Amino acid sequence: MDSDKLFKLFDLLEQSFIGVIIRDSTWMFPLIEAVHLIGFAILGGSVLIGDFRLMRFCLTSRPVDYVLLQTIPWFKFGILIMFLTGVPLFLSEAIKCYYSRAFWIKISVLILAIFFTFLLRNPLGFKLSSSESVILKIIGFTSISLWAVVAGSGRWIGFS
Repeated sequence: MDSDKLFKLFDLLEQSFIGVIIRDSTWMFPLIEAVHLIGFAILGGSVLIGDFRLMRFCLTSRPVDYVLLQTIPWFKFGILIMFLTGVPLFLSEAIKCYYSRAFWIKISVLILAIFFTFLLRNPLGFKLSSSESVILKIIGFTSISLWAVVAGSGRWIGFS
């Protein structure tokens, strides 16, 4: 898709019913943003607990697979909240996002972080033993790094 077609798509999305309603409202954007941040707190908490356990910073008396099993539902719930609130936020300022490098970084790394979590971090966390702690520490560090980029670039969108 060339950039002219992509721009027209973003413009069409911004002019959608939902985009106009949120943009024209005084309180809708901040309210949706607040719920979006709550979703990120839930997701971030689940990521940190799982990754800190992988890196042996906390909950070392619990097996890795137990901790990951406990955090997965919270991770999914956080992603759901963020998706349900992120789409309307995007629709209200799609053209701003089109021109924002931080938006493109956030979306790219968000996709990468989700795939990393479901296809690498969680499966390896369940399979690897504590004797392979260096690999688990690298996985935990990588996961935290990816999610930190998502959070940082998401916050930076507001400044662009």
